[in-house]
Formats: sequence, structure tokens, C-alpha cells
Amino acid sequence: MSRQTKPRRSVLYMPGSNPRALEKAKSLSADGLILDLEDAVAVEAKDSARELVTAAVKNGGYGRRELIIRINSLDSEWGEADLRAASAVAPDAILLPKVESAEMVKRAEKIMVACGAPDKTKIWCMMETPRAMLRAHEIAASSDRLTCFVMGTSDLVKDLHAHHTTMRLPVITSLGLCILAARAENIEIIDGVYLDLNDTEGFRESCVQGLEFGFDGKTLIHPNQLEAANDVFAPSDADIEYSKKIIEAFRQAEQEGKGVVLVEGKLIENLHVENAKRLVTLADAIKAMEG
Repeated sequence: MSRQTKPRRSVLYMPGSNPRALEKAKSLSADGLILDLEDAVAVEAKDSARELVTAAVKNGGYGRRELIIRINSLDSEWGEADLRAASAVAPDAILLPKVESAEMVKRAEKIMVACGAPDKTKIWCMMETPRAMLRAHEIAASSDRLTCFVMGTSDLVKDLHAHHTTMRLPVITSLGLCILAARAENIEIIDGVYLDLNDTEGFRESCVQGLEFGFDGKTLIHPNQLEAANDVFAPSDADIEYSKKIIEAFRQAEQEGKGVVLVEGKLIENLHVENAKRLVTLADAIKAMEG
């Protein structure tokens, strides 16, 4: 699987049962939108939400933003109907909740193929239970159609009987296992939500922590969180300038038959160049999206 270059700094959950929210999402600065049929939708609104979301995807108007439909669990009474309907309108991805095994992914993929879902419609997996953490690599390697993990830290904290803390120490092991699995299989991974909408400083710190852990972006529950997530998870101007300097210096060194080079007093090897190229590619993708 090749690593995608789409920016996923900010991926915003939108309630699938709210037509005004689905319309407003067309003007928001999110890199991706999760049109939610699961947690954000009351039981009595499940069927109507499915119709609203699939119509929204089919009608378009969301520009370059990735559109992801989160279905209900395939073990629920709505899950298979959600998956069939989502497959028919070909969003960028379908997000499977509470994935706990490779078999769950393969089951979903089989239904998608039977419903004619195009290759462009990928599978994303919510990683939100203890069993999922212990099977993270099995899940990550389950399908070439799987391109992204999404951390469901709220459910995970509940299932662990843990606490939400500033440094997130209770879930460090779980986050690490999923990041390792994602990177081993060359897929993307997006951090969980931050629940306190009044704590803007805490939210930014959470984004910085997520970036340091290695996440590609953050899932959000409110548009007010977009600006900070987009800022933190984008390469800075200084990052881009330094990356380009590394790439050019290493290119010249290779022409001279050298395997290493000094840039601003730091030893640069091929591994640094690979990361520099990743940052420049990401910056170009962000510019294209925002342009």
C-alpha cells in the first residue's frame, strides 16, 4: 500500500441526522468530514440519517474535503443497510466502528465489493476497545483497502476503567500499539477527540502531543477546534524551508559520492531526507487544498 498524501490535520465529526450541519460543513476548513450515522444519531433517526448522508455525498459540493461515512456496527440492526447505502454513493472512505479483528474488516470489504463500491472508497477503522488494541497489527494488515486508523479514546478510556488526564498516561500504551501497527503497514492514523470545548489551550496542547506521538491529525467534535488542529498538524514555514535545504544538500552530496552531509551543523542521512520529502509533500497537498 502506498502512503496517501492527502492532508488529514483536521477530521470533523458531523451528525448525519442534522441537514443544517451537513450543509454548513461545505464551508468549513476541515481536511475531512466524518458524516456520522452511529454515536451522533438517535435510534429513531437512524434510517432518515442514512438517507440524508447518502444524499449529501451523492449531491457533492464539499470541494476537496475527504468525505467519510461512519456506519453503525455490522452487528447492529442498521449496520449492513448503512454499509450497502454508503457503498452505493462512493464516499472517500467508510469508517467501521469498534473494529476488533481482521475478520470484521474482511466482512465489511466483501459487502462493499458486492455492492459495487469503487476502489477509491477506502476502509477506515475505529480503534476503541481493549481487544482492538491487542489486535492492532492484525487489523492494520487485514486489507489493502484499509488506509486509516481513527482512535476512539472516549470509549477506550471507559472500557479500561481509566480516567481522562492531561498527559493521557492511561492510554499511552494503547496509542503506541496503534501507531506502531499503522506505521508498520504504512497506513494513516488520526488521534481521538478532545471533549472540553471551553479549554482551547488544553486542546492545542493535546494536538501538539498528538503530533509528537506521530499522529497525522486529530478528530474534532466542533468547528471551533479546526483552526488549532490545522495549524499544529501542518509543517511550519521553518520546517518546510529546512526540509528543502536538507533535500538539496543531500542531492549535492550524492552527486559527489557522499552518503552523509552536514546541514546547519547537523549530520544528515537518508532517513532525514525521507522525512523532509514527506513534510514538503504534505505542505504542497495542504496548499493545493486551501488554494
